[in-house]
Amino acid sequence: MAASTLLTFAWLEVTGLCQESCSHCYADSGPTGTHGTMSREDWLNVIDQLADMGTLDVQFIGGEPTLYPHLSALIRHARERGLGVEVFSNMAHIREELWDTFRDHKVKLATSYYSDDPGEHDRVTRLRGSHKKTRANIERAVTLGIPMRGGVVAVREGQRVREATRDLVSLGVPEVGGDRMRAFGRASAGAAPTIGDLCGHCAHEKCAIGPTGDMWPCVLGRFLTMGNVRNSSVADVWNGERAARVTADIGAVHGDGVQSCTPPQFLPMCGPCTPCVPSVGHCDPEEAPTLLGAPTIGAST
Repeated sequence: MAASTLLTFAWLEVTGLCQESCSHCYADSGPTGTHGTMSREDWLNVIDQLADMGTLDVQFIGGEPTLYPHLSALIRHARERGLGVEVFSNMAHIREELWDTFRDHKVKLATSYYSDDPGEHDRVTRLRGSHKKTRANIERAVTLGIPMRGGVVAVREGQRVREATRDLVSLGVPEVGGDRMRAFGRASAGAAPTIGDLCGHCAHEKCAIGPTGDMWPCVLGRFLTMGNVRNSSVADVWNGERAARVTADIGAVHGDGVQSCTPPQFLPMCGPCTPCVPSVGHCDPEEAPTLLGAPTIGAST
């Protein structure tokens, strides 16, 4: 049995390299990360396969995807194949050629934002001056008319999440959602990840492909490898026995009903909201302000 007949969305994690070293990074990425073993041609081939399978959207993610040297080429190819494209970036540094690519190929952007206070934001990212750069590039994206959405992630006690949300709105970001730190990657403090901490939407018409070619049910579920696209086709991995087992394991923990609720904020085709993890318990964006201490603005189902 396949993970799903349809594969409508894929995260493409093109690098584990990042300028920042956020303590809550689920991918455990940072300045010592690498671009992995997937070549430019491997990624172009994956994009072709996804398009042939009827995939609608891809999101380039990392690490920091704008540090990947062939990002422009991958974006152009994805758009030529009819895929919608979003880039999830920390917005700390964007090369001039990428601004042209974003604008010319109708790319959407998404980012995480931690505080209106530069010092607090920089303490989260562990990169001095990151707030100033990120904020300036958000302003530039809005000025250029590039669709932009933001997520304010609460990672510290007393964090200025409400003020961060208001700051993004004041910059002209139309959709601002909230999320909590979740126990994956560095945020787990060494604890083993569990299926129970996932939102339950994993592998439901979506997958993630990492820098070494491993396919996961989502970017957080990287401990659940479904196969490798360097050894097999995307379709063979997606429709394979390992993918079916992963899907069944997720369903056994979360039940089938979770698929009918609002997807988490990582998906570009949906408005930001709160994932259905045990610490939250539901996916109703209308209740997110109470749980996160920050309003959800512009959210849609």
